Amino acid sequence: MTSDPRAAPSRDRFAAETERFRRELLAHCYRMVGSAHDAEDLVQESYLRAWRSYSGFEGRASIRSWLYKIATNVCLTALKPRPIRVLPSGLAGPDDRFGHPPRPVAPGEVSWLEPLPDAWTAPPADDPAAVAVERESLRLALIAGLQHLPARQRAILILREVLAFSAAETAEILDTTTAAVKSGLQRARARLDELEPKPEELLEPADRRARALLDGYIAAFERSDAGLMEQVLREDATLEATPFREWQAGRAMCVRVLDAYVLGAPGDWRMIATAANGQPAAVVYRRDAGGALRADGAVVLAPTATGVSRVVKFHDPALVAMFGFPDVLPH
Repeated sequence: MTSDPRAAPSRDRFAAETERFRRELLAHCYRMVGSAHDAEDLVQESYLRAWRSYSGFEGRASIRSWLYKIATNVCLTALKPRPIRVLPSGLAGPDDRFGHPPRPVAPGEVSWLEPLPDAWTAPPADDPAAVAVERESLRLALIAGLQHLPARQRAILILREVLAFSAAETAEILDTTTAAVKSGLQRARARLDELEPKPEELLEPADRRARALLDGYIAAFERSDAGLMEQVLREDATLEATPFREWQAGRAMCVRVLDAYVLGAPGDWRMIATAANGQPAAVVYRRDAGGALRADGAVVLAPTATGVSRVVKFHDPALVAMFGFPDVLPH
């Protein structure tokens, strides 16, 4: 008589069956919660729960859908006591005043959205279709919009439209009915259409025009050149930065605020190109009083054929290390 091979599961077998899904599960958790750091923790918790219940996995569903069920429910539980993560544009309309520097929101008053380094979730380069889907489904504007959906509607939309699970599979993952899934998806789509009626056509990060726009943005900061910044931004560009409540709309206002309060003198800033949320990005360093270039945060651009339409700066020095760069640049 042979024993059930799952009666005493090995960690090696568990890893062989589950580890290949870690990156996509990280992207899934990030879409759900809007924080790269939280997503890492939630994936760890999901794998811990999966290991604990692995001996009872009977194979009635695929290992992938089983893992998504665990991860989705871990996210839903984590979201219950938490405020949604937002960008400044999710709080109020643009600030059309000028004459006062942006004022940071008090710590803890708002939970801010975080960017996600492309390197954390990039699928194999030899699967261009998977790369395109991953990139589109992690755009910063989409992630910001998803956070405004009720958590279960958010999960339904991600499972159905991003991950292409069927209505029946989604119902199984969420322990609900297919009718509830279809209704929830309809409401989620309608709400997203209200938030972003016409999603922008962004240039691919590898497009030479996108890289030229990123290079121009970096050069404008490093040279403190408002004129160059004006060339980079689209006429209807928006500029927002956490942890500031105020944000600007229109190239003229964006450049005016940057020139007056941010750009400073040539050499005050240093930026290194990277990628986040399927978009061109840069980690940001600022020169301190002693002359050292210290981590300041990250910036993500929305490049279009007619210029950068949206700039989101995240003032959080910890993000620089998250992208794999040092806290202080060597002289």
